[in-house]
Amino acid sequence: MAWDWQVFCKDITTGEQVAGCLGRGRDVTYLNWLLSAWGWTVSVSALALLVALVAGSLVGILRTTPDRRLVLFGDAWTELFRNIPLLVQIFLWYHVLPALVPPLKGLPGFVLVVFALGFFTSARISEQVRAGIQSLPRGQRHAGLAIGLTLPQTYRYVLLPMAFRIVVPPLTSEAMNIIKNSSVAFAVSIAELTLFALQAGEETARNIEMYLAATALYFVSAFAVNRVMLAVEGRVRVPGMIGGR
Repeated sequence: MAWDWQVFCKDITTGEQVAGCLGRGRDVTYLNWLLSAWGWTVSVSALALLVALVAGSLVGILRTTPDRRLVLFGDAWTELFRNIPLLVQIFLWYHVLPALVPPLKGLPGFVLVVFALGFFTSARISEQVRAGIQSLPRGQRHAGLAIGLTLPQTYRYVLLPMAFRIVVPPLTSEAMNIIKNSSVAFAVSIAELTLFALQAGEETARNIEMYLAATALYFVSAFAVNRVMLAVEGRVRVPGMIGGR
């Protein structure tokens, strides 16, 4: 069967060819739909990464404190979110938690997916942040406390600036993974790339073209994140530490 890339220039309602491939007004082509789905994928991924970085960093820090209760809380968080499959977590956030926590019923499904994906990834980031802090010589913590800094100040000014620079390489993988993991959002009807490929392929009987286009945009997104994070890694690399020069 010959490939037909002109299918992206067809109106999704009438099936008629649209000049320039980009519809105007009420005319929407499959290319418009594809780009919109890409936007949803990028939005879900970016917001979920923000949630994951904030939650994962806080939990990772708690797991290195002297307070045993905070350590246990951090360990419980990490084990909970990393040992339940992501798809199950999304269904829990979408179908179960709103029934148990009524205020969640007013949140769009998009927001619930962002939290599900963000908390799932936060468990992995907490491990990396914990490892980054614990890889530092103990003398740095002791030195900060010895010069009169409080424990929070020691984390802020002494430990975290070094630890975050060390964990940039594994964070690169997590940033790329979150783009790929966002594909499970199709299960709760978020109009991202996977759902586009599934529905557009059924409508046009052009599954190959639709899935290849979605695949290409996933690759472009993940590759772009990889390049950006490698540039960041090069600027913040710590000489003498792992990966440093």
